[in-house]
Amino acid sequence: MNKIISRRTMLKGLGTAIALPWLESMGPIVSWASSTAQSQGKTVPNRMAFIYVPNGVNMADWTPKTEGALGDDLPAILNPLKPFKDRLLVLSNLTADKARPNGDGGGDHARALSAFLTGCQPRKTDGADIRAGISVDQVAAARIGDKTRLPSLEIGGEAGAMAGNCDSGYSCVYSSTMSWKSATQPLPKEVNPKLVFERLFGSGNDAERAKRDARRKSILDFVREDSSDLLNKLGSTDKRKVDEYFSSIRDIELRIEKADKLPPVKTPDTKKPDGIPAKYEEHLRLMADLMVLAFQADITRVCTFVIANEGSNKPYPFIGVPEGHHDLSHHGRDPKKLAKIRDINSFHAKQFAYLLERLKSIPEGEGNLLDHSMIVYGSGNSDGDRHNHDELPILLAGGGCGTLKSGRHIKFPKETPLNNLWLSMLDRMDVKMSRLGDSTGALTGLS
Repeated sequence: MNKIISRRTMLKGLGTAIALPWLESMGPIVSWASSTAQSQGKTVPNRMAFIYVPNGVNMADWTPKTEGALGDDLPAILNPLKPFKDRLLVLSNLTADKARPNGDGGGDHARALSAFLTGCQPRKTDGADIRAGISVDQVAAARIGDKTRLPSLEIGGEAGAMAGNCDSGYSCVYSSTMSWKSATQPLPKEVNPKLVFERLFGSGNDAERAKRDARRKSILDFVREDSSDLLNKLGSTDKRKVDEYFSSIRDIELRIEKADKLPPVKTPDTKKPDGIPAKYEEHLRLMADLMVLAFQADITRVCTFVIANEGSNKPYPFIGVPEGHHDLSHHGRDPKKLAKIRDINSFHAKQFAYLLERLKSIPEGEGNLLDHSMIVYGSGNSDGDRHNHDELPILLAGGGCGTLKSGRHIKFPKETPLNNLWLSMLDRMDVKMSRLGDSTGALTGLS
C-alpha cells in the first residue's frame, strides 16, 4: 500500500492539535523485534507505563503457588486479570533496597514511592533540599521524547502535597510523586482529567481554551474542516478507525463535562478538585482512558499513573470497606483486616484489568496497543504491616512489541534489584543503559 499521509499528521483548529492513531494509509508497520523492520524504519512504537498502588498487598492472595505457566487458578487478587494471563508476567523476589531505612529510621511509605522508579535513597528532609534520583520513565523520555508531542505523561488518582512533612520527617513530595526528571526535580502528577485532556489535545493558550469553553464546543468541532479534508483521502477501514477514535475523545469530553457539574466530594484526606468525578472508580477509569488515548495517538510513549499516594488512608465504602487503607494495612495478621485489604487490592486489580482491556481493544498494525506496550503494575511496599521492600508485588503486562514471553510466573533470586527490570525495559525501548540507581544488570528470562 502506498503511504498517502504521514504518521505525524495533526488535525488543527483554534488552539487545538489532535494527533491521529495508526492508519493503514500511513503505510505498513511491523514488530520492533524484526531486524528487517528496524533497518527499513517501519516499526510499531513500543510504549512503557508504570501503575503504582500504595501500602503493599496481601501477598498470600497475590503470589501464584507455582512457577512457570499461569493457569486459570490465579490467586484472589490477580483473578480479575485472568482474561489477560497470556499477556501477563508475575515477577517475584524483586527488591527496592533504597526504600529500606538504611540508617534513616522511619518513613517507609515516602521511600517506597520515591525509590520505586529511581532505585535511589531519598534524602530525609521536609524542607526544600529534596533529593532522590532520575526515574526510569524520565530516562526514556529524555532519549525518545523528541519523537512525540509530549515526552511523558504523569497522572494520578489522588491529589498530594508537594511540601510539608508527610511521613516521619520526609517531605510530602516523596509519598505523592513517582516521576523524577532529575535528582532534585520531581514531576508532580495531574489528577484532574480535564487538565490532562487539555494537555493532550489543547495546544492553545489560556485565552483560547477559555474561548472554546465559553462556546461549549467539542474540541472535535474545531478540527472539523481539517478532518473533513483528511477523511476524503481515506479508505473505509481508516474512516472507521478515525470515527472510533473521535468517538473515544468525545466520550471523554462528555464524562469530564458531567464531572464538572457535580459537587466536589470531601474525603478524610483531601478535597477533590473540580472536574474530578465523584466516584473514585469512574475517576480512575477516566484517567486510564486518557492514557490509552495518549498512546493510541502517539502523543507520548511514556506514562506514570499513581492510583493513590503511598501511605494513603483513603476509605473504600463503595466496596464495603469504610476504614482507611493505611490503617487496615497495619493488620497485625487480623483475618478480618486481611480480608478487607484483599478487597481493596482486588478493586485496584480490576482497574488495571480495565486498562489492559482498553489497550487490547485498539488495533494497531497486525496486533493491538497491548501487544505494543509494557505496562508495570505494583508497589514499593510488599506487606503493609511489615513495611518490607523485598519480594515486591510486581506485574509486567503487554507484549513489548514481541520482546516479552508472557503468561508466566517467574521467581528471581532473592534480593534481585527492581531496577534490573527497568534496565531490561529500557533496552526494549532502544535506550541503552549500563546502570540505573542500584541496578546490577538487566533481568534475563523475560523473552
